[in-house]
Amino acid sequence: MAKTEEQGLHKELREVLSSFRREREELIPILQKLQEKLGYLPEETISEIADFLGISESEVFGVASFYTMFRFVPPGEHIVKVCLGTACHVRGGEEILETVKRELDINSGETTKDSKFSLERVACFGCCALAPVMLVGKDLYAGMTTEKVKKILNLYKNR
Repeated sequence: MAKTEEQGLHKELREVLSSFRREREELIPILQKLQEKLGYLPEETISEIADFLGISESEVFGVASFYTMFRFVPPGEHIVKVCLGTACHVRGGEEILETVKRELDINSGETTKDSKFSLERVACFGCCALAPVMLVGKDLYAGMTTEKVKKILNLYKNR
């Protein structure tokens, strides 16, 4: 990481920390706010958060790695989420997920080499009547088929 990038990162972290108390209970809210601001939790921030809260780095990392909502690598430009709730699963959600994996050449939880896409599997979006569904960024796609997946991903690949 370049020195100016690292300085910017530390400035962002200080801004986040300034709105929290130095108490252990603030750990998850701090991690949430930092990820909201940066899109992920840079490794370099773990020790500063630990120092701020007076806890060990391993405790900060342990909490952050326990919850699947936290990520340690920058997300792709387009985050693709595939629903695998009951209705989506019954209507082919796994096949949709497998198609996305093949098309992007990544597994769930990974980002493409060009940082264009990240892939996540989701337990339920709450729109079961539209199953199976896929979300790309904030765009929801319903009644997904393998052909629709390919067409939709190609639209985003060319953006």
